[in-house]
This record gives sequence, C-alpha cells and structure tokens, in this order.
Amino acid sequence: MPANTAASQSADRPPLGTPRPVDVHVGARLRQRRTLLGMSQEKLGEAVGLTFQQIQKYERGANRIGASRLYQLSNVLDVSVSYFFDEMPGEVQKTRGDYAGLSQADDIESVQSGDPMARRETLELVRAYYRIEDPKVRKRVFELTKSIANAADFED
Repeated sequence: MPANTAASQSADRPPLGTPRPVDVHVGARLRQRRTLLGMSQEKLGEAVGLTFQQIQKYERGANRIGASRLYQLSNVLDVSVSYFFDEMPGEVQKTRGDYAGLSQADDIESVQSGDPMARRETLELVRAYYRIEDPKVRKRVFELTKSIANAADFED
C-alpha cells in the first residue's frame, strides 16, 4: 500500500491537502501586507515571477512559501522576513509547524478569524483612511469613527 493513502494516515492528522497552520498564518500576513499596499495578486505575481493563482495558493496556505521566495516577497512588499511570522496566535505556535496540537475538529481558518486585522474590510478601511491627505480631516474621521463605536457600546 502506498505511503500517502488515507489508510496510512495517523488518526490525529488532518486529511491530505489540509494546509499547515503556520502556512495559513504566513499566507494571511502576505495577503494583509499586499492589501495594505493596494497591490493586486497579479501585480505581486509579476514582481516575483509567478501567476496570480500561485499568489492565491500562498495566501490560502495551500502551498508553502520557500525561504528564497519568502525573502523575495519581503523585498517586494518592503517588510522583513520576520513580518510573516509576527503576531502568530498561540495555537499556531504550539504546533511547531506541524499539525500537532490541533485536533481534527479545529478549523485552521478559525485560528485567523479572531484577528480583525486579517479581515479585508479592515485593511481596505486603513488604506482609505491614509489616502485622506489633510491631517485635520483624517483626525476628524478618526474621532467620528471612535464616537460611533462608543455610542454603539451604550446602546446595548
């Protein structure tokens, strides 16, 4: 029987093709930085000699990013390589890069879902905010947003 069949898999390992939590985190950080810069997957792919589909796979954690590619991406996105590992949730850190520590019931995306900075809506809002050139207007938008959020707290 071949080594990669379902029968040979350990009971505590997710199904074949399931991305590792560390790869999902690195991919989310890649997507976060790319979105903050307002760069499309296509443009990033062109900058590093890949298709946008490959960038999509990296961002989902479906494909691992090798060291030299990670270095290349860090240069294009103007961040250090360590950026991709920053803010790694404790659940992911406990896995030590493998599936150990996550049960089959754990949804890998749930590891990322608790971080509002990983949401596309947040990234687009931050980009739009910093496109406001007048610092006084930007500060008023900031204060308005805070007051709306505080008012919502009192409605409960």
